[in-house]
Parts: sequence; structure tokens; C-alpha cells
Amino acid sequence: MGMPAEVVRRRWTASEVRRLTADAPNWWPRYELIDGDLVVTPSPRPPHQMAVTVLLVALTTYCDAHGVGIAMSSPADIELEPESVRQPDVFVLPTAEWKRIAHDGFPARALLLAVEVVSPSSADVDRMAKRALFQQHMSEYWVVDVDARVVERWRPRDVTPEVATERLTWHPAGAPKPLVVDLVALFAHARAED
Repeated sequence: MGMPAEVVRRRWTASEVRRLTADAPNWWPRYELIDGDLVVTPSPRPPHQMAVTVLLVALTTYCDAHGVGIAMSSPADIELEPESVRQPDVFVLPTAEWKRIAHDGFPARALLLAVEVVSPSSADVDRMAKRALFQQHMSEYWVVDVDARVVERWRPRDVTPEVATERLTWHPAGAPKPLVVDLVALFAHARAED
């Protein structure tokens, strides 16, 4: 009886992942590096993209009005730790970090907020592997589930998320007033129900 061959796990590096991204003729697939593993994300469904768009517009409008930071969407390499390349769907950069990457280019190394809109293929990675890193390095991480019509808000040291279904309020340090996102309207718009 033969013995099974030992499977050697290939550990990817951040430079290899950046090279894949640079060689990609389009924005998809999107490549990320999580604990040495290459994660490849296919292009998203229309409700996912609409939720990303609505959140990006809301965050951009809010950040611009209150001087909070700069809201952006991926593709954009985020490297909060060495050899860890993430691409959150939507994120907010501190103003100083935006000025640095506007001059030097990505990867970004600091975020105020990261938002992932889950897809069937990415839900486990977004809720577990990505969350663990984002929770360590910023004050909030949102997991938006359009199908379930919920947003999970994670903060540092949370063991379970705050779950929002009707509205989500974000009040970053230094902002004069909070951003309030109408989740009922967001989910209806993303699912073309309005």
C-alpha cells in the first residue's frame, strides 16, 4: 500500500501578488495575499457592485464635507502588515496616507475604515481571515451582506459583531457629525427593488 505524497503548501509573497496584479489586463480577477495564501476573487455580481457604488458615494460625500479622509474602492493594494496584501471593496484612507500614496503610489499602509461587500465566493474569507487583520489595524470593519440585508460592524477586540439592518452610523474621530447610512434603501437599490 502506497503512502500519500506530502502536499507542500506554496507560500506567496507580496511582490509576487503585486506582479500578478500588474500583469492582469483588466481589473479582474482581483488578487490578495492572506497568511501566505493567494486568494483570487472573480468579478462580482451586479447587486455587489451597486452596494459598493452606493457606499463609495456616501463615504466620499461625507469625507469631503467633513475633512475626514479619502474614500476609495479597489483595486488598490492595502498592506497593513508585511507580506499581507488586501483589497477591500471600499475603504477610507487618513488624509496623510492619501498624500503619501498620491506621491509614492500604493500599497496603502493605514486605513480608517474597510468595507467588504460579501459575495457567495468571498463570504468566509471576508468574515474570518480578512476581518482578523482589519480588526487589529483600524477602528471599524464592515461586512455588508446584500442577500441577508445586514451589515456586521467589527471593532477592535469585538468577539461578535454589531449587526445593523436599518441604519448604520459612522462617527470617526474629529468629525463634527456622524455619517448615517440608510441600509433599507441601500439594499433595495442594490437589488433593483426601488
